[in-house]
Amino acid sequence: MVVKKPKIVIIGAGMAGLTAANKLYTSTASKDLFELIVVEGGTRIGGRINTSEFGGDKIEMGATWIHGIGNSPIHKIAQQTNSLQSSQPWECMDGNNNDESIITISEGGFHLQSSIVDPISKLFKCLMDYSQGKLTKESAKGEISSYYKIATKASSSSNFDSKKNLSIGSFLRQGLDSYFESMKEQEEVKGCEDWNNWNKKLLQEAVFAMYENTERTYTSAGDLESLDYEAESEYRMFPGEEITIAKGYLSIIESIASVLPNGLVQLGKKVKKIEWQTQKKSDYDDHSFRPVKLHFYDGSVMYADHVIVTVSLGVLKASISHHHDDDDDDGDDEDEKKGMFFCPKLPSFKVEAISRLGFGVVNKLFIQMNDENSKGSFPFLQMVFHSSQNETRDKKIPWWMRKTATLFPIYKNSSVLLSWFAGEEALELESLNDEEIMNGVSATVSNFLPHSSSISKVLKSKWGKDPLFLGSYSYVAVGSSGEDLDTMAEPLPLMKDSNNSSNGNSFSYPLQILFAGEATHRTHYSTTHGAYFSGLREANRLLQHYHCVGIFNN
Repeated sequence: MVVKKPKIVIIGAGMAGLTAANKLYTSTASKDLFELIVVEGGTRIGGRINTSEFGGDKIEMGATWIHGIGNSPIHKIAQQTNSLQSSQPWECMDGNNNDESIITISEGGFHLQSSIVDPISKLFKCLMDYSQGKLTKESAKGEISSYYKIATKASSSSNFDSKKNLSIGSFLRQGLDSYFESMKEQEEVKGCEDWNNWNKKLLQEAVFAMYENTERTYTSAGDLESLDYEAESEYRMFPGEEITIAKGYLSIIESIASVLPNGLVQLGKKVKKIEWQTQKKSDYDDHSFRPVKLHFYDGSVMYADHVIVTVSLGVLKASISHHHDDDDDDGDDEDEKKGMFFCPKLPSFKVEAISRLGFGVVNKLFIQMNDENSKGSFPFLQMVFHSSQNETRDKKIPWWMRKTATLFPIYKNSSVLLSWFAGEEALELESLNDEEIMNGVSATVSNFLPHSSSISKVLKSKWGKDPLFLGSYSYVAVGSSGEDLDTMAEPLPLMKDSNNSSNGNSFSYPLQILFAGEATHRTHYSTTHGAYFSGLREANRLLQHYHCVGIFNN
């Protein structure tokens, strides 16, 4: 009998794909068990990790933070590769911010006192901690106990009789209403009469909205009304501080990829169609037949025994929503925006999970200030805007800036500023040219800080319209659940299908299509370490499979 090495093709050279490749290669290289290939549609490795430079500083266009250094595999790799130190300045090298550096200014240039901001800041944090299961009756001590009572009241309101299909957005607003109910009077803020008629309640509502907008960038939910309440408590963080990587997030990717031989990762190979088998091909020789056929936009094809799909949830959503002619195998399709699709189509359980889960757009905007003398003068600015319906709002501030919560130097004394955008505003940012962006940001900054320096240039990320990603990261949307994240990780065909031998003709091609990526991890979705864990999971699934059944097709 002719020995055939199982061929594994990994689609995508991001964190999940390269981690899977690293595990498969290092676990089996000495035995030479597999034929392994990584195909990447773009011209670089890293996926949603993309380290760059701006104004002489190292910056991240995509993934930025190690979310908790305790037990984080990303932090461990960064330590092992000495990636946490650099002689070149890097983004957020001195941490996220500290309370002393923050100033909060409302539209019109009114500096808000801590007596206005702090209670709302604590309220918002306590509401989110409560939704995530971090704030309990036992942990609510001192003044936090009053916020705990507000959170419990919000969660037990008439609208929250059943937690199913309820949103974080509605819970937060219920909490704010409960907070206002607990306040006996809404006095005018002293000195506010000259600032577009702000009163205390309007200010506190606007401060609360500012924190909501920050949460939008954390979660990628363009509207917090679409972010599921019940699933929030399943999300897990690593303990310890959150830090950025001195040598850039790409250094982690390069370390993971460094063990792979030249040629194993093929760039510029964009997949058009994935053909897989739902029933046994009785007329094929099992010893040479590979059940998965990949069609590429360059017209080439590739056969595999197993394919690990690590594309984004955004690309998977596009794959189930676009109509394709299954018989069209030509490689010269002019409209690559149709992306990738499966033939036969994915089963309904997989399609429904892909449809229900959320996948949002978050973009970063880097701003180079013009005057060198401006170094060290720009604060960590929290911006409190009038609502877009308020007639007293500054009409010069564009709508796409009004849900931007912060603008701050990327480290102390840097002349490069950073702002985050989510949802519709993030997509709008992608469509604007640099001059339009600079004008919009300048109009905004001059309202809050009238004597600030001018802007010389900007740099933005564009994750939403990039056909290789179509967004930034996943979230559990209202109507979805953590179970959908587990469903995302289910390989095809289902193993129960491969054991079905009711007609005496057992299905002999298991684990044809496996799925990895941050949107396939139930508790660490939306993170690079979630993607890392998922890549390990699928590599281990195949290693376990061949440990059990050997390397021959019998």
